[in-house]
Amino acid sequence: MRLAQSGRCAVLVMLYAVTGVAATPAERLDVAQIADGVFVHEGAQAEADDTNQGDIANLAFVIGRDCVAVIDTGGSPAVGQALRRSIEAVTATPVCYVINTHMHPDHVLGNRAFVEAETRFIAAAGFQRALAARGTTYLDRAEDTMGMTVDRDWLVMPDQVVEDHTELDLGGRRLELTAWPSAHTNNDLSVFDSASRTLFTGDLLFVDRVPAIDASLTGWLAVMDTLAAKPERIAHVVPGHGPIGTDLASMLASQRRYLSAIRDDVSRAIAAGYDLNHALDHTALGERDRWLLFDDYHKRNVTVAYTELEWR
Repeated sequence: MRLAQSGRCAVLVMLYAVTGVAATPAERLDVAQIADGVFVHEGAQAEADDTNQGDIANLAFVIGRDCVAVIDTGGSPAVGQALRRSIEAVTATPVCYVINTHMHPDHVLGNRAFVEAETRFIAAAGFQRALAARGTTYLDRAEDTMGMTVDRDWLVMPDQVVEDHTELDLGGRRLELTAWPSAHTNNDLSVFDSASRTLFTGDLLFVDRVPAIDASLTGWLAVMDTLAAKPERIAHVVPGHGPIGTDLASMLASQRRYLSAIRDDVSRAIAAGYDLNHALDHTALGERDRWLLFDDYHKRNVTVAYTELEWR
């Protein structure tokens, strides 16, 4: 397993005129230019399988004068390699940074494709411990669901961790990185490109696909309030899953409604003395038809919420 990496950024030598080419993960990923120097690939709204090879999360890259920063790399090295080829099709500027918004496999198992480019890998404090704890499970699941031969080199750990805030200079372009209290996970990191006023939320924001609570329901609701506090700064919003948008408040509204419904229903169940099984059968069921993959994640969300709220 790679624990640290240093050195100068390797130069990517391929430059093409196109900015997005329909492709499988073995070739290149479709990328859309949403602002000057900002490119996004929208992952499938699905679970990882042998067809999509883990291409189920939104991935992005931002181009500065001197450096490219990649924001999440996909759910397998095959997806990461396809993303790398997409970058090479747009610019010869070297990839200096890979920023992981959190440790979930659909966002980080593509990191391996960028190690040879000698980039620096950046994540929030808590990322390394969380990925180390779950890494074997993630690799076993990738082998089972995607039919791939895996190895420990897929688990690329950060060279730099963000405790609170930091900035990266890409050359005439600065990215603001913010580490958040426990919310979706205990190592969520958002990225703001001030030049284009683009906010990359990672999985602090799900659109259309049902949110998945991994750390703290109440913490996530509080983080959403903070995210929404300065909407005038934001022109483009790239969620961790789902379509890109421009109105952060409206994009957060559906997620807030769903998470609030879980909080309120579970709190009432606990106050009335009902057990977890009752809560599983009666919590936020009116949300089912509003979300993709609801039945895959909802009961787990209720379980996490019940465990948290039971001791408040």
